[in-house]
Amino acid sequence: MPATQIRRGMVLVFEGQPCRVIEFRHHTPGNLRAMVQAKLKNLRTGSSFEHRFRAADAIEKADMETHDLEFLYQGGDTYHFMNVENYDQLEMDEEALGDNAQWMQPGMRIVAEYYDGKPIGIQLPASLTFEIVETAPVMKTATKNASSKPAKLENGVTVNVPEFISTGERVRVNPQTGEYLERAKD
Repeated sequence: MPATQIRRGMVLVFEGQPCRVIEFRHHTPGNLRAMVQAKLKNLRTGSSFEHRFRAADAIEKADMETHDLEFLYQGGDTYHFMNVENYDQLEMDEEALGDNAQWMQPGMRIVAEYYDGKPIGIQLPASLTFEIVETAPVMKTATKNASSKPAKLENGVTVNVPEFISTGERVRVNPQTGEYLERAKD
């Protein structure tokens, strides 16, 4: 397909490696030929780089497949998963999971992206629920729009929460940004 078809989030095969398009810009400078400036992230190595495609360049979209996995347990730097479709077990190291590793909880369902039969990345749910194990005491004058305070979650991650949240409460968090969303309703 032509380079002008590049879209954000698309996975391309660039120099034999699967690369995700992080951002792109279609650029037509005056009387020169059109080009697409793209920022790519190599899904195997995790490195980001920029490349300029000519509008006439042919690009290859990567054949990606996705499978639902359930996180079973962590052993050292290795995370063990089970494919819920065929019950195969597989391992991923902390490097392959990247920033998502800190959010893993036993029994959690995730979507894994496969390229050439190997998992190369995962997608976490839009929100996760955790219990707060440590935070400053509740202030009586706290309101929803007041300042925030740091709180340590049961998985060891620290996030900022509103002043009215106390230790022992369950909260929903966005794992992509690490932001507090709301109190858990359970």
